[in-house]
Amino acid sequence: MSAQLPPLSLLDLATVGRGQPISEALEQTVTLAQRADELGAFERLWFAEHHNMPRIASAATSVLVAHVAARTERIRVGSGGVMLPNHSPLVIAEQFGTLAELHPGRIDLGLGRAPGTDGATMRALRTDPGAAEAFPQDVRELQGYLAEESLVEGIHAYPGRGTQVPLYILGSSLFGAQLAAAYGLPYAFASHFAPDALEQAVRVYRERFTPSEQLDRPHVIAAANVIAADDSSTARAAEEKVLHARVRMLAGRVGSGPIDDDMVVALLDTAVGAQARHMLHHTVAGDPAEVARGLSEFAVLADADELMVTNPAPGLDQRLRTLEILAAL
Repeated sequence: MSAQLPPLSLLDLATVGRGQPISEALEQTVTLAQRADELGAFERLWFAEHHNMPRIASAATSVLVAHVAARTERIRVGSGGVMLPNHSPLVIAEQFGTLAELHPGRIDLGLGRAPGTDGATMRALRTDPGAAEAFPQDVRELQGYLAEESLVEGIHAYPGRGTQVPLYILGSSLFGAQLAAAYGLPYAFASHFAPDALEQAVRVYRERFTPSEQLDRPHVIAAANVIAADDSSTARAAEEKVLHARVRMLAGRVGSGPIDDDMVVALLDTAVGAQARHMLHHTVAGDPAEVARGLSEFAVLADADELMVTNPAPGLDQRLRTLEILAAL
C-alpha cells in the first residue's frame, strides 16, 4: 500500500445491471467480496440499505452481510449503513449481535438517519416520518443493547448483549458530524454522492470530538467512486458509462418512463445531467498512477483517516480489475 494513502475500504450497493437477474448480481457481489478478501488490502466491506430501487439489491442489509461474511475469511463486513429510523434498535441489536457471534471481530454497524428511500416507500415500510428525530436517542439505546447494560430496564438483546459491535455514524451533513463527535464514534461521510458539506463536516467533527469507550481519537472515513483500468482510455470510457447510468437512474425517479440510450445522451445537457455530474464529483478514474494520485489528493482534501471506495464500473471484469489495481497501490 502506498505510503501516501490511508487504509482503503469498500462500499458495495449490490448493483443490478440493466436486464440482469438479481440473483446474478448478488453472485457477483460475493465474487467481488471474495476477491477483495484474497487481496488482503482492504479493511472492511460495507453494504447500504436502500429500498424500492431496482438497481440496488442490498435492501435486506443484515441478510447480505451474513451471506458475504460466511463466504469470506478476513475482511470486516458490515452496514454502510442501516437506516435506523426504519427499525427498532432492539431488532438491529439482535441482528448484528447474531452476526457478531457467528463472525467474531469481523462485523461493523454503520448507522444512517435518512430513510434510504422516498416518502411513499417510507409509508410502505411503516416508518414514521418523524422517526429520524429520535435518531440520537435510538443510537444510545442500540449502544446499550450491544453493551453489558441496557438503557431500557429489563430488556436485553439476545444475541447482542456484550458483543460490543462497533458503531459508525454515517452522514452527508453537519448533523451526523456533530452527533458522531458528541458520542465519540467514527464518522463516515457519503461524499461518493453528496459532496457539498464534506470539508466543513469533517472539520466540525474533528473540532468537537469527545473520546469514548469505543474510540479515543477522531476517525474520519470519506467515500469516493473509483474506476481503475490498465490504461486511461479504458477508465474514461467506463467513467462515461457510469455517468450515463446515473442519469438514467435520476430520470427514472421522476417518472419519465422507459429511457433509451439516445434519451440519456440528450439528458446530459439538462439539469438531470448536471445533477448526475455533481453527485459523481468525487470520482477518481484512470490508470494505476492516476488513481493513486487522485486518491491521495482526495484523502488530503477530506482530511481522511480511511477511504471508502465504491466500485461502479460496468461489468464484473472491470470491477475485479479495479480491486486488483487498488490493492497494488
